Amino acid sequence: MTRKTQFIGLALLICTFLLGGCNSSGKDDQSRRVDEAGKAPAEQKKAKLLRQIDRKFENPQTHFELGQLYQADGMWARAENEYKTALNFDPVHRKAQAARVKVLFNLSDNAKAELLADEYISQASNSAAGSLKLALAFQEQQLDEYALACYQQALRLAPSSAKINRQIGYYYLSKNNKVLAEEYLRRSFDLNQMQPDVAGELGRLGVEIRIPRKTEKRTKKLDRIVEQADKKATP
Repeated sequence: MTRKTQFIGLALLICTFLLGGCNSSGKDDQSRRVDEAGKAPAEQKKAKLLRQIDRKFENPQTHFELGQLYQADGMWARAENEYKTALNFDPVHRKAQAARVKVLFNLSDNAKAELLADEYISQASNSAAGSLKLALAFQEQQLDEYALACYQQALRLAPSSAKINRQIGYYYLSKNNKVLAEEYLRRSFDLNQMQPDVAGELGRLGVEIRIPRKTEKRTKKLDRIVEQADKKATP
């Protein structure tokens, strides 16, 4: 009876072990499928971009987008190579310029990154629009020092631009520098009062402002109403 009990216990132990192993294997396979499914869209996009490059190698935007995917994966050298290729075909691709500087910093090639950043900023120094685009690109890459330099350069080229003052104001707002944010947002609003978003931010900063009411430009309808009223009033 004891041997029989021992045999049954051993059999149950083996079954439990086997079932546990099967369940564990099933869970591992399921987790692996989930992981692969999560990676699939990015890998599919890479494959699609590589096919596009095979068909038309000289497309700068395709190289830039592929560089972004490599950058997101931490493949800095590959990303830098794609950005460099994009700039060979479009030397003023501002987003590729800023992204290339960023990955060079990630590669600890600080000297080259700083040299290229200065070169790109100088390249845009004759264009307010180019400086503004480069500023936005640097800010997107979280290169604040270069973003601010480009914003200021754009402002020197177009000091009466409400939009540039607005962007600098928002930049300082993102850095929680409320004093400078208010200064530039006020200037932007003074240049163009038809900016409800700027008015809203100034209001949140405690600045009392008045948004001018929209004036009626089409007056012919109003003229007819007055003329009809005049005719009825005439005896």
